[in-house]
Amino acid sequence: MSLTTTGELVARASSTRAAVGAFNVITLEHIEAVIAGAETVNTPVVLQVSENTVEFRYGRLLPLARAAVAAAERSTVPVALHLDHVVSDRLLRQAPDAGFSSVMYDASHLPYGENLACTRAAADWAHAQGLWIEAELGEVGGKHGRPPLDAHAPGARTDPRQARAFVADSGVDALAVAVGSVHAMTTRTATLDHTLLRNLSGTLSVPLVLHGSSGVPDDQLTAAVAGGIAKVNVGTALNVAMTAAIREFLAARPDAVDSRKYLGVGREAMARTVAGIIRVLAPGGDKKAQDPGEETPRAATS
Repeated sequence: MSLTTTGELVARASSTRAAVGAFNVITLEHIEAVIAGAETVNTPVVLQVSENTVEFRYGRLLPLARAAVAAAERSTVPVALHLDHVVSDRLLRQAPDAGFSSVMYDASHLPYGENLACTRAAADWAHAQGLWIEAELGEVGGKHGRPPLDAHAPGARTDPRQARAFVADSGVDALAVAVGSVHAMTTRTATLDHTLLRNLSGTLSVPLVLHGSSGVPDDQLTAAVAGGIAKVNVGTALNVAMTAAIREFLAARPDAVDSRKYLGVGREAMARTVAGIIRVLAPGGDKKAQDPGEETPRAATS
C-alpha cells in the first residue's frame, strides 16, 4: 500500500471509537519494526520522527525521513509519517518536502497567550501546505528529563473550557491533552484521569491525542480510547524492548560482534511490542487492512 496521511488515519480511528498507534522511530530498525508489527495485526500505523531524533541524527531530517517513506511505500498496511514535538520553525518548514503529512507543533512550554499565537501561526502555515497539525495544551511531563507536574499545579491538566477556546482560536486539527500520562516512563504504572478525558472529549470537536503512552497500562489505554482518544503516541516502550533484547543477547554471547545479530533481536522485540499495543488500541485488527478511503465497520472498544 502507498503512503497515506495521518489525518485520514486519525479520522478513521475516531469514527470507529478506536485509536491509531503512532510510534516514534530513531533508527531504520525502529522503522522496520513498527511496520512489521502493524503488518502482523493488519492495521494502519503512524511513524513519528521527533525533533529530538532529528538533533540526534546530526540535525538532518532527510536521511531518516527518506528511509521511512521508502519502507512505508512497500508496506502491506497504510502508513503515515508525522513530525513530532516540533519547536523549531525551521524544522517545521522541512516537513512537506520530506514526506510528512502532519506535524505536532509544540509551544506548550510557553504561557497560554504565546502558545496560542505561535500555534495559530504554525497552523496557518501548515494548512497552506496541506499539512494536518496537532498541538498540546496542558503539560505532559517527562520531556528533557523534567518531572511531571503535581496534578494540582497550574497547567498540569488540560482545562476543558480553555481547550475549547484554544482549538477554536488556533485552528489546529487535533489536540494532545494532559490527563495523567508522562513522557519517557519505563514502567507501565500511569493512572489517567478518565473523568477529565470524557469532559474534554465532550467539549472538543477535534480528535484527542495521548502522549507519554509507554507508561500507560493496557486497561488504562482501553479506557482512554473508549473515552475519546483517537491517536496514541508511543516511543519509550520500543526502546525498552530493544535494549532488553540486546542486553540479553550480548550477555549470552559476550564474544558477539556482528551488529546484525543483536540489532535483529532488538528489531523483533520492538515489532512484538508494536503488535501488542495496536491490538489494545484497535481490537479486531487481525483482518485485512483497509485503505483509509474504504468503508470500515464500527470497531469494538472493549
